[in-house]
This record gives sequence, structure tokens and C-alpha cells, in this order.
Amino acid sequence: MIRLSMPPLRRPPLGLPGILSLAALALNACAWVGDQDPPPAQPSFYRSLAAPGATLDALAAASMISGYRHNNGLPPVTLDPYLMTMAQDQARVMAARNVLNHSAGRGFQERLKASGFDATVAGENIGAGYYTLAEAFSGWRDSPPHRANMLLRGATRMGIGAAYAPGTKYKVFWSLVLAAPAGAQQQAELGASPPGAIRLDGAQSH
Repeated sequence: MIRLSMPPLRRPPLGLPGILSLAALALNACAWVGDQDPPPAQPSFYRSLAAPGATLDALAAASMISGYRHNNGLPPVTLDPYLMTMAQDQARVMAARNVLNHSAGRGFQERLKASGFDATVAGENIGAGYYTLAEAFSGWRDSPPHRANMLLRGATRMGIGAAYAPGTKYKVFWSLVLAAPAGAQQQAELGASPPGAIRLDGAQSH
């Protein structure tokens, strides 16, 4: 079974919950004095990807989505090398063509088959204009068809990709794939682990 999120989301304006969240972050901020320890680094899911050399933290994405699934009585998902490549390729194609469409290159079912991942069920979310992982997750969570894909029953694997296109209106393009592996896929031992972080300019980041 193939499930796609339609229509795709674009960057929404901040509503009251978003404004309250930003206000809470501001209230929790503190000044740094030179003789004190520096403030902690910003969590990766709040880092803007709309910048050269930006890095997507795929492990953080898997953790966020797995936590959301757990809260809804569903099993977690782990990163899969095949789905990671598939999602990243889709994000880059959409960014290169400045179009938000599941079929920007090839259709989802064709891409899934070509990925090498043997799935019994799969779904894909795409998006554009979300600068951070937190924004993309919130946008998908608040859209019924996108939320249904993140809560896809039977899914245990995922891949996520993002691409930065500075000359476009939306700057950052996203693809998220969740899938349930078939029996043969479950038994396959993969030689390479998926990257925990992906450079949006295409370089590997460790």
C-alpha cells in the first residue's frame, strides 16, 4: 500500500502556539558573562537549514518521530540507508527544479521500487519553506494527511532528507519516507549504516 501526503505543506505563519513557544524560549534565555561557562549549543532540531553548509540531524528526526509514534501507541522507527538515500534524492530533485511535488523526478512508487527497499506499506511527506527540523515536524503533525503518514501502522523504518536552494522562494525542501519492510528486507543485513547527519550541500558529515 502506498500513501502520499496531499496536498503538500508550505511554510505557514506562526500561530498563537508558535508565538507562545517562542516567548517561552525567550523567557528561558540567559545572558552569558565572560567568566562563566558558555551557553549550551542550540538543539539540532532548532537549527536553521537555510544556510550554506547546514546539516540535517537525521538521528534527531528519528527520535522525534519515534517519540510521537510512541505517544500514539505505535512502535518506533529507525533510520534505513535505502530510505535515507531515497528521501535525500527527492529533496534535492525538488530543490533543483524549484517544485514541490511527489513526482518531481519519478513517481513515489517507482522511486520506492528503485530504492532497493522491499516494502509492504510506505508513505511519503514532502514540504518546503520549513527552515528547521522542528518546523517541518510541527507542520506535518498539524496536517491530517501528513500526520497519518508519520503514524503509519506497521512502519519500522524511515528516511529523511533536506536540500537547501538559496535562489528559491522556500529555500529548504524536505522529504520524509516511512515504511514497513517485507520479510526478505527484515532479514537482510545491511553493510552500511545510515548517516546520523547529512550535509545539505551533498558532503558527508560524521
